[in-house]
Amino acid sequence: DIEHESLKNNIVGVRNFTDEDNKDPNIVTDRVGHGTHVCGIIAADGSNNSIIGVAPRANLYILKAIDGSGTGKVSWVVNAINYAIEKDVDIISMSLGMPKEDTKLERAIKTAISRNILVVCAAGNEGDGNYDVFEYSYPASYVDVISVGAVDKKGIPASFSNSNLVVDLVAPGVDIISTYPHNQFASLSGTSMAAPHVTGSLALLKNWSKDEFQRELTQEEIYAQLIKYTRNLGFPRTVQGNGLVYLRERK
Repeated sequence: DIEHESLKNNIVGVRNFTDEDNKDPNIVTDRVGHGTHVCGIIAADGSNNSIIGVAPRANLYILKAIDGSGTGKVSWVVNAINYAIEKDVDIISMSLGMPKEDTKLERAIKTAISRNILVVCAAGNEGDGNYDVFEYSYPASYVDVISVGAVDKKGIPASFSNSNLVVDLVAPGVDIISTYPHNQFASLSGTSMAAPHVTGSLALLKNWSKDEFQRELTQEEIYAQLIKYTRNLGFPRTVQGNGLVYLRERK
C-alpha cells in the first residue's frame, strides 16, 4: 500500500510486472497484504507513533511481481529483478518461493550479485520441525543469495521454517506486527517476515560501513559483516545457519 502513512515517505519508485490492472506499470495495488507487511518490517518510519521498521530511513522501490491470488510467473520476478538492477539498488528482498530451480531466475540473480547487489530471500515455509529432513525453496536455495529462516520471540526455530544446507541465518518470523493495506497493521508469521528483518539490517550495515571504512564495501564484505552480527542459538546449522541476526552497538 504505497499510500500507507508509515511507508509513503520512503517510497521512491513503483513498477507493476503482473497482468493486473491492465498491466499498468504504475499501479501496484496490494490485494494480499503480504508486500505491505514486508515493507513495513524493513522501513516503516513510525508516523503517528506507529511501528518503526529496522531501517526507517531506507528508500523503497515497490516492484510488484505477485498478483492478487498470491502467485506469479517466474518471468514477472525475473523482470522485477532486472528492473532493480537497472535502478542500481543496494538490496533486493524477495519473500517468495517455488519448489523448482529456474535457469532464467538464477541468471538474473547472478547478474544482480555481480553488480554488487545483495539478494535476500525467505528460506521457505515447508518445514516439518525435523532439522535432518531438508526442504528446498527457490530462489532462497541458490548459494549466492542470503537465505533467511524464522524463529519465534524465544529464539526457537519456527516449525514451518525450512531446514537445509544453505540457510544463512535466522530472524524473527512469528507473530510479527507490521503495516497492512488501508493504513492498518497486522500480525503475520512466516520466513517472509524474517527475510525483511535481515534486509533492513543490511541497509544499516551498508550505511555504517561507508562511515567506518570510507568506501563502498563489496557484497561479500557486507555479508561478512552481517555474519559477525549473528548469535548462535544452539540449534543445528541446517535450521539456524550462522544464527540469529543481532545488531547491537559496538562497545
